[in-house]
Amino acid sequence: MSSTSLSALNIVQDAAVIPVIVLNKVEHAVPMAKALVAGGIRMLEVTLRTPVALDCIRAIAKEVPDAVVGAGTVRSASDAQAAAAAGAQFFVSPGYISSLGQACQALNIPLLPGVATASELMQAKADGFDVLKFFPAVQSGGVAMLKAWSGPFGDVQFCPTGGISIDNAQQFLALPNVSCVGGSWLVPGDALEQGDWARITELAKAARALRA
Repeated sequence: MSSTSLSALNIVQDAAVIPVIVLNKVEHAVPMAKALVAGGIRMLEVTLRTPVALDCIRAIAKEVPDAVVGAGTVRSASDAQAAAAAGAQFFVSPGYISSLGQACQALNIPLLPGVATASELMQAKADGFDVLKFFPAVQSGGVAMLKAWSGPFGDVQFCPTGGISIDNAQQFLALPNVSCVGGSWLVPGDALEQGDWARITELAKAARALRA
């Protein structure tokens, strides 16, 4: 699926969970991505939190065609441009400013903008975004906040991220304005270090089953 045919709604509706991935070694990227895809999770958010993140995105884009690799922790136009050059097919940001939204629109690559307040939500909506990341979800009011927003912002869909786990994901997914959740539990650091790709596949399968 090319970035030009991909929409933010496609991204959040593909599976119940978008994994939030932090990679410290490029050699982990491809087997990790293949393990997630084998478990039914193909929208992969690789965060730009480490020096090797862009190389990891580049490797997944080149070697795992069944994955749709995106860049997380995108905070500026330069972040978006670098991630796009590496092959990222979608962006996720921790917060939202209009200059970032405009840069992503210019690249014709979908963005899930992070919002934590009604004012941020209104700005993102005014700039043309109606599929948003609610971050940090649990710390910013969690399920109760999303329920409160469903009235005035009934035309917005959310991917809550931050404090989400296998234990509370269903509470969020049960809400009509939640399309999916974001979570780091699918790719534990110890599984990466041990090369336990089978464990990551099983975690992906369990996450995939949350929607059923």
